[in-house]
Amino acid sequence: MAKAPSKTDLRRDDLRARLTDQAEQVIATQGLAALKARDLAAQAGCSVGAIYNVFADLNQLVMAVNGRTFRRLGAAVTDSIAGQDQHPRDCLITMSQAYLHFAAANTPAWRALFDLEMSVDAPVPGWYLAELADVFALISAPLTRIFPDWPPARIDLMTRALFSSVHGIVLLGLEKRISAVPLDRLEQMIAVVLGQLTGDAAP
Repeated sequence: MAKAPSKTDLRRDDLRARLTDQAEQVIATQGLAALKARDLAAQAGCSVGAIYNVFADLNQLVMAVNGRTFRRLGAAVTDSIAGQDQHPRDCLITMSQAYLHFAAANTPAWRALFDLEMSVDAPVPGWYLAELADVFALISAPLTRIFPDWPPARIDLMTRALFSSVHGIVLLGLEKRISAVPLDRLEQMIAVVLGQLTGDAAP
C-alpha cells in the first residue's frame, strides 16, 4: 500500500504548483525575460529561498511551464485533425497550420519553449524529452503513411526536417521586425513547402 504523502510533501507540492501557475502567467503575458525570482516570490507569497526548495533553479521552473505548453500545443495540433479523413500530406499541412495559429495566439509561451538556455553539462529531464517526442510523433505518423518503405531512422530525420522547416517559417513570420507576412500568407508558405517535400510520394 502506497504511503500517504506527509504534510511537508503536500506543502511542497502546493508551492510548486503555485509557483508554476504564477510563472506560467508571467511568461504568457510578459515573456520569459520578465521572470524574476524576487518578483515571483512576492507574487506567490513565499520567500526567494523557498523557490529553490522546490526547484533547483529558475530554468527548472521554466521547464515545468514549458511542459504545460507542450501539452497545450500537442492538444491544439491533435484537435486540428480530429474526426477528419485527410490524405496524410493534407494532414501534415493542417497540423502545421495549427502550429502556426498556436504560436501566433501564444507567442511568449511558445517562444519560451525554444529560448530557454540550458547548460550543456546538465542532462535534459526524461519527461521533457517525452513531451517533445509526443509532438514529433504527431508528424511521424502521417509521414509513415506517405513513405511506408522508409526505415524508422529516415522517418525520424524527415520528421525533424519538416518540424524545423515549419518552425522557421513561423518564427520569421511572427518576427515583425524581420518579416511582416500576413497569417494567411504564412499558411500558404507552409502548404507550399510541405507539398514540395512530400509531393513526389504516392497517395
